[in-house]
Amino acid sequence: MFNPTRAKVQLKLSVNRLQMLQNKKNMLAQQQRKEIARLLEIGKEESARIRVEHIIREDFSTEALEIIELYCELLLARFGLLEQLKNCDPAILEAVNTILYAAPRSEVKELLLVRDQLAAKFGRDFVTNAMENKDDSVNPRIIQKLKVQTPDPYLVNRYLEEIAKTFKVAWTSDPETDHQLIGTMESDFIDPIHHPIGQDKSKTLNKVSTPESEMITT
Repeated sequence: MFNPTRAKVQLKLSVNRLQMLQNKKNMLAQQQRKEIARLLEIGKEESARIRVEHIIREDFSTEALEIIELYCELLLARFGLLEQLKNCDPAILEAVNTILYAAPRSEVKELLLVRDQLAAKFGRDFVTNAMENKDDSVNPRIIQKLKVQTPDPYLVNRYLEEIAKTFKVAWTSDPETDHQLIGTMESDFIDPIHHPIGQDKSKTLNKVSTPESEMITT
């Protein structure tokens, strides 16, 4: 049975946990970038490439956590819609679907308890549809950032270049190789130059293009 008090508590706990995870990941990322710069400095480029792939995946994860946190905050701000209406209101539809989709794919156990409350509210079929994104109501950036995949070689080079630049290491990728790799890039990826990790959330929101996401900024 849906318990409004429990749902609200779990949403608040989820926000706190999401913030803690983001801070932890950001701190670790800075240390790892420093270690990669050292590898480039001593000529161990292949080792640097392997390590930077992990950083890229963590950056994807961090951006996903930021977006999920904002959706949790949205549900708290519009909790009356969640509590009072039998069906999911369009004003919270994307937030609810995205949280349901992300819960089992994230590191935040509190989100699983939120998912249970949402399942009690809207039914198991609703949850299944969200998990499979049958209605295309899940934020597409969350789908992209939580996808398990090997980072594109072109993106790896961009990360290495930015790390080298930040720590003043003389390293650049081969321009000819980069030109060949451009065609393999997916359209949606984190550019380390224009998307520094640790940016404020308002910038993250500007990258979310769906109508429901735009409502978060209001």
